[in-house]
Formats: sequence, C-alpha cells, structure tokens
Amino acid sequence: MSQPTIRIEHVDKRFGSVHAVNDLSFEVPSGSLLGFLGPNGAGKSSTIRMIMSIIYPDRGTISVLGGSALAAKNRIGYLPEERGVYRKMRVGEFLRYIGRLKGMSGHDAGLAATTWLERMELGAVERKRCEELSKGMQQKIQFIASIIHEPDLLIFDEPFSGLDPVNAELMNTIIRELHAQGRTVIFSTHVLHQAEQLCERIMLIDRGRMILDDTMEGIHRTFDPRTIEVDPLPGHAIPERIEGVAQRTATDTGGIELHLDGDIDPHAVMRRIVDASPVRSIRLRRPTLDDVFVMLVRDRMHETHYDQLVPEESA
Repeated sequence: MSQPTIRIEHVDKRFGSVHAVNDLSFEVPSGSLLGFLGPNGAGKSSTIRMIMSIIYPDRGTISVLGGSALAAKNRIGYLPEERGVYRKMRVGEFLRYIGRLKGMSGHDAGLAATTWLERMELGAVERKRCEELSKGMQQKIQFIASIIHEPDLLIFDEPFSGLDPVNAELMNTIIRELHAQGRTVIFSTHVLHQAEQLCERIMLIDRGRMILDDTMEGIHRTFDPRTIEVDPLPGHAIPERIEGVAQRTATDTGGIELHLDGDIDPHAVMRRIVDASPVRSIRLRRPTLDDVFVMLVRDRMHETHYDQLVPEESA
C-alpha cells in the first residue's frame, strides 16, 4: 500500500486565545481529489499553512510527500488565499521566473507559460505587466504559476474567489484534468456547493476540529433525504396536514417543500401525498453539503454549548 501524500497527526495550533486547529488528524491518499471545507475561521488556511511549512504546529506531526513541504517544494503547487503577483513584471516574464524557481529550464518554463496562457484564455496578455490586468486575470495568472512545473501535489486555497462563473467553470475543468492525470489535489473553500460539484472526498472542519471525513457517495448514503419537493397540478392543493411532515414551505416556483419528521419513511409520505392529490412532479431532495454542515454544527451546539465559545478570528 502506497504511503499517503499527506499525513497529519494530532496537530494543534493556537494564536493567542484562539484555538485555530484542535487535535486534527487525517491522511490524504495519493491521487485524491479532496475538498477541505468549512466556514470562514474554521482553521482551513491555518492547516494549509502548516502543511506548507509556512507556520508550524504547536503540537503534532505533519508529513508531506514523505517528509516536509520544504524538502519537496518543487513537487508541490500552491495557490494561497492571499493573492499576489510581481506587479511590475510582464506576465510571461513572471511565469518563466516562477518556473525557474521550481526547477524548470528557461526553455521549458517559457514554453509552459505560453501554453498555459492560451489554455486559460490569456494569450493576449503575455507581454502586459501584471499590474495592468484585472483582479480576475491576476488570479488566473497565479493559478498558472501554481501548476506550471507539473507538480505531484496541488493545494488550492479558495481558488474560485472573485472569478465570474465562466472563468470559475474553466478553472473547475482544468482542476479535473490535472486530477485525471494522477495528481493529488486539495481544494479548500467555505463555499460548499463548489466542492460538492468537484470533489470525490470531503473533509469538513469547524472551529479547528474535524466533523466529517467521507466520500461524497458515503455522505449521501449516511445523510438520508429529509425533504420532499412537490409540484401540484394547477387547481389542486396538497393537504395542510400529512402524517410524517413536520414543516412545509412554499418555493419561488410555486412548488412546496415538505420537511419530514426524523424517523419517518420518506417513500411512505410520498405515497400519501400522491394518494391525496394529483401532482405534476414529486421527488426527494438529496441533502446538500450546506444541509449536512448545518445538521452537524447544530448537533455540536447542543453537545458542547457552542454558543458560549469565544468567536474565532479568521484562521
């Protein structure tokens, strides 16, 4: 069995009174496409900075590609949350410089820079200075800088932040292509629906602790659908009281969402609805990662007096 690309064991990190990362342990198998997720201030960026040896844990151990990130720096591509390019440099010059820093020859770095600029629909800006570009363009340049040397491990911290939907979809496609080539990809964000579309495996952390670690398939299997979406036929109404329905809400499209009691069989409720009134459509709504996260955090609030905890600064 191959060793994991990343292994984290019992890692703690504090910033003054803020416990940013709390006894965190996990492994990232080689070739994974992992979503490392949680709200702002959950400890995601602190964990990534420790993985990258930018900061160090107060306790615990971290192994990256069999050693430290510093020793394996030319095998890692990192897009940090804090964006930054050398503003006075021309785009092509900047990318060639980054490639050389990562061990590429000048020829290979130049060829890769031109190829990736075309792929990212930025071929026309190679001779422009970085400061002349929009923020979205600068972000795409920094994305290229993180992958130009064809690393084995890719770590993207909020890669879609500030991108319009078209460019976000382009980056999404490229991340999938890089993963399909066998690279290990870690994708960190607080926008859960983006990771739900992209990732094979999900880790959810909250206030520095792991609260979920599973495949998307496993998450859907564990968290049963608890909402039925109904679109009644015109002129017909769904009965106000249906056994097993705890709450109902109207949707913007004229349908109804029926939220079920915890232990009820959703298929039995669907049969009762269809027997009571003709419908245009009826289906179980699969819980989203946002739904799952809310469920897990709500349970933790009840278990740990969550509302009495000291609010965490961005970590």
